[in-house]
Amino acid sequence: MEIRNSVIEDIPLIFEFYAKATALMKSKNQVSWPTFSQELIKTEIKENRQWKLFIDGKVACIWATTQSDELIWGAKNRDPSVYIHRIATHPNFAGQGLVGKIVSWADQYCIKHGLKYVRLDTVGKNEGLIKHYQKNGFDFLGMFNLEDVNGLPDHYTKGGVCLFEREVKS
Repeated sequence: MEIRNSVIEDIPLIFEFYAKATALMKSKNQVSWPTFSQELIKTEIKENRQWKLFIDGKVACIWATTQSDELIWGAKNRDPSVYIHRIATHPNFAGQGLVGKIVSWADQYCIKHGLKYVRLDTVGKNEGLIKHYQKNGFDFLGMFNLEDVNGLPDHYTKGGVCLFEREVKS
């Protein structure tokens, strides 16, 4: 297993992963992702905030990070944290514990950058995902209605947001 930053040439692959993840969400009648802008992905890549996990030389999973997420986390945004967004696993690698691998990576990322929390969110009450994140060490903080969704991707207008965090122990 290896984790590296995505590069501009990965953009078609990133959108392929998003399409597969969105199709899965729709098949389960869950709130699904909108089509994200290429500019968003380019910015994340240029800022080294878009990641890919390799297994046996193949990209198995992608995600994005940020160290600020005030529109979703409000006052808690002041806590030094890494926020993980848009985890998308290729179907060929589903069920292989990749979220756990991302969590281990995120813990090390936090230690390296002096951060205290790893945080995630998901739109809509997806019981399976809630249990999955809890199994991977996250506390489920509850489901919240965001006061202002301007500036967030469209799926944030489609329901409450479940928030998750785990404190990093150095």
